[in-house]
Amino acid sequence: MSQQFKYVVRIFGQDVDGTMKLPYALAMVKGIGYNTAKAIIRMLNMDPNARLGELSDADLKRIESTLSDHTIKGLPSWIYNRRKDYESGSDLHLVTSDLIFYVRNDIEREKKSRSWRGVRHSLGLKVRGQRTRTTGRTGMTVGVARKKAAQPQAQQSSQQQKSS
Repeated sequence: MSQQFKYVVRIFGQDVDGTMKLPYALAMVKGIGYNTAKAIIRMLNMDPNARLGELSDADLKRIESTLSDHTIKGLPSWIYNRRKDYESGSDLHLVTSDLIFYVRNDIEREKKSRSWRGVRHSLGLKVRGQRTRTTGRTGMTVGVARKKAAQPQAQQSSQQQKSS
């Protein structure tokens, strides 16, 4: 290889460890899972056993350009992370800050419409039907507290009563 190995690679505006294998390194980016990463690598005819730091700048540009317009050309729509977008109605695949922005807008829309999910979000409760009686508690823990100071005093007072 003519180029130098890069230990930290900037991809999708995020620093990723260059020593990781390609699918695992791409999965470190928010919005790309392991299976999506494998599909992108297979589509671009790259070696899945290659390290991210070994890739040239042109290869990194190819990976970023596949997701630049929020679609992955040549892959089925069921692999996208946002199908039937609320505003546009099209299938999208979002990464990093775009994904965070869209999810935040979805939650705000649900809060405004006062849907059940929006109410649960606004109250800070579980949204997807999980049990809340015992799990998901926040704040200080409540338990049984033993009185350490009271026990020695009770023993002393009982000894005094016996001696008198």
